[in-house]
Amino acid sequence: MLGVIADPSHARVVSEFFELFKTPWESYSSGRQYDVVLCDGDLIGEEVSAKTVLAYAGHETAFDRRHRIETHASAPERGLSFADITFPIYGNSVRFLQTGAAGDACSHSALAFVTSLKEPQFVRVGYDLFSEVRTLLTDGQPAANAILPTLDLHIALLRRLITGCGLPLAEVPPVPQGHPFIACLTHDLDHAVLRRHKMDATVLGFLYRATVASVLKTARGRLRPRKLLENWIAAAKLPFVYAGLAQDFWLQFDRYLEMERGRPSTFFAIPFERRPGRSSNGEAPAARASAYDVSHIAEKIRLLKAAGCEIGLHGIDAWRDSDSGREEAARISEVSGDKTAGVRMHWLYRDEKSPAAWEEAGFSYDSTIGYNETVGYRAGTTQAFRPPEVSRLLELPLHVMDTALFYPDYLGLSDGEAWEWLTPVFENAARQGGVLTINWHDRSIAPERQWGEFYCRMLEELTRRGALFCTASRTVSWFRKRRSVKFERSADGDYSAAISEEANESIPALRLRLYQAAGRPTNLAAIEQWRETYVDRVLKDRLVFQLQN
Repeated sequence: MLGVIADPSHARVVSEFFELFKTPWESYSSGRQYDVVLCDGDLIGEEVSAKTVLAYAGHETAFDRRHRIETHASAPERGLSFADITFPIYGNSVRFLQTGAAGDACSHSALAFVTSLKEPQFVRVGYDLFSEVRTLLTDGQPAANAILPTLDLHIALLRRLITGCGLPLAEVPPVPQGHPFIACLTHDLDHAVLRRHKMDATVLGFLYRATVASVLKTARGRLRPRKLLENWIAAAKLPFVYAGLAQDFWLQFDRYLEMERGRPSTFFAIPFERRPGRSSNGEAPAARASAYDVSHIAEKIRLLKAAGCEIGLHGIDAWRDSDSGREEAARISEVSGDKTAGVRMHWLYRDEKSPAAWEEAGFSYDSTIGYNETVGYRAGTTQAFRPPEVSRLLELPLHVMDTALFYPDYLGLSDGEAWEWLTPVFENAARQGGVLTINWHDRSIAPERQWGEFYCRMLEELTRRGALFCTASRTVSWFRKRRSVKFERSADGDYSAAISEEANESIPALRLRLYQAAGRPTNLAAIEQWRETYVDRVLKDRLVFQLQN
């Protein structure tokens, strides 16, 4: 059992952190004996009943002064490197010069070290853990660090410190039984019907990119001649599309069913046409308004639902207030015939009050947390999480978006460059578990974008890596099931893990991962070199287990 000593102002963040790091824990009680006590901030004490104390603080503490530990303030966003774990620090941090300390990513000084105390053994870490977690769950991290799953790496470091100190650990990892991770395929339906646009900025942009820009891309070797010809043909067909004499090549997003072949996805539809909505400064740009609404694609919606896909809300003003959220969700439900469970905002609009508005409007999840301009982990995690402002709504983070990869104003990558960019994202999913959420827009498989082949290659790679493909709602349901696990310890020392969420046989089983105790290290270098070993057991309902020291 892990005991936690933290400032009461961090209570909700502490609780959420241990939903993400699903291990037995409780607020520290002076009458209990613990294997590990985690102290965060100034609350570092030596009179604790524990074998190991992990002391996090990003400033000099009374503990440091008592033990003559010399601290030095570290530069903002300095990186911590511990063995194979590297991540940025966004708040205050200190470095140490003690022998046996672990170096940071920028110098030979250190952000962590083990004291010479016998028992309890103290591991001093030079940053405020729960302040860092709060920053990631509320503000997110800058695009420059997008590729780093920073919150997950905080968990990995804590896990390494516990197991590396020779202590047993039980965890329900974010890994569905039978698969290394979940792949959640989503599609934002921004411009579903070409003929409704007439000659507006969207169509003029399409014509330019299908003709002039396509020639330039072909000349630079970034577009194959065959695709150039397809784009020219599409541009030439435009008058016939308007006249109803040629197929609307944007209104074919049900082609995703052919590409995905039984890998169900989620489609986020616009509720009302010609509404740009509101921005934080007033009226949103006119270009944000869509030329269609969900009623114009009712037939396609029926096809998608019949194939097991989910229909969600691509919100306009739902990020601003719950009344707008309810109105927009009702419009989607009117056409889909189902309760609208989830939302993703058009253009990823949101602010600090949005999660509460979505929850009050009745949504089960949101999937807006992500980047327009790059790919990666805005909240630093592959897990669905609960924002601090709400009680039940979960945030399904968005990790990969087609326009971020290929638009010249964003990353502007070629197919080869995009694949290199995504390879570490695939590898991290296989290593950390959780979910990889992908957004491929409705018209991205049509001329002039022509990103369908890349999408198919990505699907095959995820399949090769063993991903479990789930709709957004089913993904969130799996995380709710994991979050419902409760740990108990009996009088004879046995532990149990039990799922309290109502059982749903269609939701994949969980795993219980057991790390048994090893030899006690004498310095931090031994912890850094520790290689974790574990045994997984299937957790379907309730499981009794032991942790042996």
